[in-house]
Amino acid sequence: MTASSDLDALEARLSADIEAASDLAALDALRVGALGKKGEVSLKMRELGKMSPDERQVMGPALNGLKDRLNTLLERRKTTLEDAAMTAALASETVDVTRPVKREAQGSLHPVAQVMEELAVIFADMGFAVAEGPDVEDDFHNFTALNFPEDHPARDTHDTFFMKAADGETPKVLRTHTSPVQIRTMLKNKPPIRIIAPGRVYRCDWDQTHTPMFHQVEGLVIDKETHMGHLKGCLMDFVAAFFETDTVEARFRPHHFPFTEPSAEMDVRYERVGDAVKVGSGDKWMEILGCGMVHPNVIKSCGLDPDEYQGFAFGMGVDRLAMLKYGMPDLRPFFEPDTRWLSHYGFSPLLQANLATGLS
Repeated sequence: MTASSDLDALEARLSADIEAASDLAALDALRVGALGKKGEVSLKMRELGKMSPDERQVMGPALNGLKDRLNTLLERRKTTLEDAAMTAALASETVDVTRPVKREAQGSLHPVAQVMEELAVIFADMGFAVAEGPDVEDDFHNFTALNFPEDHPARDTHDTFFMKAADGETPKVLRTHTSPVQIRTMLKNKPPIRIIAPGRVYRCDWDQTHTPMFHQVEGLVIDKETHMGHLKGCLMDFVAAFFETDTVEARFRPHHFPFTEPSAEMDVRYERVGDAVKVGSGDKWMEILGCGMVHPNVIKSCGLDPDEYQGFAFGMGVDRLAMLKYGMPDLRPFFEPDTRWLSHYGFSPLLQANLATGLS
């Protein structure tokens, strides 16, 4: 039998096998057996090197032609089998297009983030801008410029997280309040100033209502005419907007803060409804924030003349505001990785807080 007749027989056999392939797996096995590295056609092409020039001149084109025809048959059969598989799938599988689609998992906004948004909206309506600063602060911005005396308890290690100090340097601290942002703002900008400073703060506490890291928002107004009456009006409007009530009854008790003089704590009348509080009614008083007129020493530390400029400041815990408004009995789960808690207390990220349609 001649080499040409051998190729004809091989082609006839492989073509018949390809047409008879019942599925894609069998077809691919035939492709490898014929055209793979050790396939029948590939092995014959390796023998070309042993042939004489006249034989190669005949067998080379013949083998390449066989290879091309087999590839064409393989592609054609593959298309036929794929179409058959699709037809069978469509016949056996049905989809009810009238059924509701499966809901995709949607994240929720943490209550702290929600309250931060609410605070920003409320105070923006009063003309306050949002200011930020670093979490790691130096002694000047965190204590000295805020009129803390050298022996103040806040400077002790049992109250404050001190960083390891470099040789000859005063140790830096994790800021104990966002008041340093007020200092940085006054040093950088000329009055009038009207800002709130929300952010993380750090103190050595851990119980039902205290955590080592928590969130604060502080406010600052500096100009030439602001007085205690403006402070009271601002905070009364804030409480009414935040707790979404038309009635606010408040009292200001004398207190002491190093950075304000006079200083006060603001109490509001409330009653408890379940785990939440209802501000504006009831017979109980609850302290909600600290405030006062900015101390002249603080104004002076920022390069301003306290005889020309004055203002007020206030500060409150964001986490505690969330607990009071949304009825959360314990602060510690705020920082635990429990998605069940977050799905229960979380807020839709698509519903932005605004004063027109309601904060929450």
